[in-house]
Amino acid sequence: MLMIGVAALELAEHEKRWLTAPGVAGVLLFARNYQSREQLIALCEAIRDVGGDDVLIAVDQEGGPVQRFRDGFTRLPPLAAIGAVYRRDPDEAIRLAEEHAWVMASELRASGVDFSFAPVVDLARGNAAIGLRAFHADPAVAAELGQAYVRGMHLGGMAAVLKHFPGHGSVATDTHKAQAIDPRSLDEIRRDDLLPFAECIEARVEAVMMAHVTYPAVDSQPAGYSKRWIEQILRGELGFAGAVISDDISMAAAGAAGSVGERVRAHLDAGCDLVLACFPEVVDEAIAAMPGDAAPMPPQLAAMRGSLGSSWDGLTNNPQRERFVARITALNADQGTA
Repeated sequence: MLMIGVAALELAEHEKRWLTAPGVAGVLLFARNYQSREQLIALCEAIRDVGGDDVLIAVDQEGGPVQRFRDGFTRLPPLAAIGAVYRRDPDEAIRLAEEHAWVMASELRASGVDFSFAPVVDLARGNAAIGLRAFHADPAVAAELGQAYVRGMHLGGMAAVLKHFPGHGSVATDTHKAQAIDPRSLDEIRRDDLLPFAECIEARVEAVMMAHVTYPAVDSQPAGYSKRWIEQILRGELGFAGAVISDDISMAAAGAAGSVGERVRAHLDAGCDLVLACFPEVVDEAIAAMPGDAAPMPPQLAAMRGSLGSSWDGLTNNPQRERFVARITALNADQGTA
């Protein structure tokens, strides 16, 4: 199935037609789709009015450099700030990871958004696109904080999405801009990058996003196009039964499969349950590549719907939220982002 991007603060008529096309499961929102909480709530309601109650609405609301909704939402610190706390006080870092996740999830749920593509459990090993988005360079620490983050999201009524499988943090290339090659052996990747994914899967995570990275010692295809990575390793070896999601098909590193339509079909053939077509200019071609029959949403995607959330007024009157917000936003000063 497809998750598509739309252009602006309101749905255009042709975007309403997209939402009723066979295989379209939801909408991924960006900063271009946000002006205020009131406008966001209205947009989410309009999307569901057209696409039905089952349509999924998502966003990247990680914190730090990747937070699409800012004004009116808590300014979330990057996950690296939590990793820095771990070095001096592991128990405090675990609490902060849970609280960060709960604040993020509960605010989005109060605004009509089902889930954020979070947490990043890539290793903080120098990748330009990952940077402060990752908790830590140590796989065991990334795993422990990732599990705490998943717990916090669940407490906030939100499904969790691990990214970017099998690990993007140990390769230098930014996949938004170029093909990325990681030459390491499968044993090396298992020892390092796979550990946070494996342990977070044990925490009953609902979804995993694939990396647009090629690991030629394992498969000649980028991971999102690879049955070896998806079916044999993620599902077989790690026992993951949830939703497998592609990264954006418009990224440069996704070009290995060819045209937009070929990218969509390659992801689906490899075992992805949901393919992201984030830029409106590729949506028509992506929809045309989908099978013509309107198949029901599979259960692993249905599990991505948000639980019943509080209203914004109910949320902001919660003293627990005030404590959590104060604690996590204090980390922004350490990152120079207050």
